[in-house]
Amino acid sequence: MKLEIQDLKNVLILGAGTLGLRVGLQSAISGFNTTIYDVSEEALIKAKRTHEGILKSLLSLEKITAKEADAARARLTFTTNAETAAADADFINESVTEDIDLKRKVWAQFGELCPDKTIFTSNTSYLLPSQLADASGRPERFCNYHFHDVFYSNVVDVMPHSTTEPWISDLLMELGPILAQTPVFVKKENPGYVFNYILMALIGAAGALKTNDVASIEDIDRSWMGNFKMEMGPFGILDTVGLDTAWHILSSQKDKKSQAFSAFLKGYVGAGKLGVKTGEGFYAYPNPRYKEKGFVAGS
Repeated sequence: MKLEIQDLKNVLILGAGTLGLRVGLQSAISGFNTTIYDVSEEALIKAKRTHEGILKSLLSLEKITAKEADAARARLTFTTNAETAAADADFINESVTEDIDLKRKVWAQFGELCPDKTIFTSNTSYLLPSQLADASGRPERFCNYHFHDVFYSNVVDVMPHSTTEPWISDLLMELGPILAQTPVFVKKENPGYVFNYILMALIGAAGALKTNDVASIEDIDRSWMGNFKMEMGPFGILDTVGLDTAWHILSSQKDKKSQAFSAFLKGYVGAGKLGVKTGEGFYAYPNPRYKEKGFVAGS
C-alpha cells in the first residue's frame, strides 16, 4: 500500500527519551496527530515537562505563537499501551535505547500490532536499517530516518536498505521540510550516516587522547573550542549525545582504540553519569564548566 504525503496524519513515536520527545513535539507543531509511546509512565511525565520548557523557549524566540503551542499540545497523546498506540499509525519513528536486541524486540512487537499501511522508520544513531528491518516483518516498508537535535540542529537523514521500496525514501525526503528539517539522502547504508560518521572520528580521536593520557578532558575540549571558536568540545558534545549512547556504539566496535574508550565510558555509565540528561557526565549540568567565562583561556 503506497502512501502519499497527504495520507500521513497519525504519527507514532516509540520512546520518550531525549530525542524521541523532541521529534514528537516537532511532529505535533507541524500539524500531525502524534502519539508518544513508552513503557515507562515516568518517562512520559518527564517528556511532558520537557515539552513545556521547549515550547516556552520557542515562544520567547518567537518561533511559534501561543495559539500554535496550544494546538501542538492538543495533538499530542502519551501512552504506555502498545495496542492503543499502534492502532491507526500511518508513520512510526522509533527512538528507543541504542541496543540492537531491544530495538529488534520493539520492532517485532509493533510489526504485529500496526496496520498494513504503516511506514516503519528508526531514529537509530549508528545501526543500519538492514540490521532491524526484518524484525518488523515488513522490511520493504522500513527505512532509517535519523534526527539530530530537531530544534537546533535541524537535519534529518534518510537511509534506506536494499529492499526498502523506493517511494518510501521519496516520501521521507518530502516529509523533512514539513517537519522543519533539512533532509539528507544517504545513498547506501553507512554506520553513522554522514554527520555522525564524521563526529565519531572526532570523538574517537578525543577518546584516544584521554585513554592514552595525552591530555585532560578539559584541555582536549579547550583546544578544540579555542581553535574552532566553538561553544563546546568533544567531551561536551558527548555529554549532549549521551554517554550511554556513545558507549553502546563504541562497545560494538572491535578496534583497540574504540574498546579502550568504551571501557573508559562504561565507568561513567555504570555510575549513572550519562551527561546532560542525568545532570552529570564529564561535566555537571545545567551549568557546565566549559560555559564559564574564561574556560578556553584556562582561567
